[in-house]
Amino acid sequence: MTRLCHVNDIDEGASKGFEIGDKKLFAVKKDAVIYVYENRCPHLGIELEWLENQFLDSEGALIQCSTHGALFLIEDGNCISGPCAGQQLRQIDTVIQTDEVYLKSNAVAN
Repeated sequence: MTRLCHVNDIDEGASKGFEIGDKKLFAVKKDAVIYVYENRCPHLGIELEWLENQFLDSEGALIQCSTHGALFLIEDGNCISGPCAGQQLRQIDTVIQTDEVYLKSNAVAN
């Protein structure tokens, strides 16, 4: 397994980007649960963030693509608005052990 971060490295209601090898990922903490996704919009394959670590809309309720404004549910990555409606972000399998977030061994394989 590959260590991603400590659970306290991501504030509640916030997001944070990561680079693991050649993969770009991001995590969102909502209601004390950490969700990790590949940093890639299903519409054009581009990175999502507006600014560094800024993956959420202005209310912090949804993940938002900076290019076309597509909106994704934090809990499952489903696109609910925008050019990729009906598609979803690729969720990355993680496990938390002793307050550390780890990627499962096959989590970032193509």
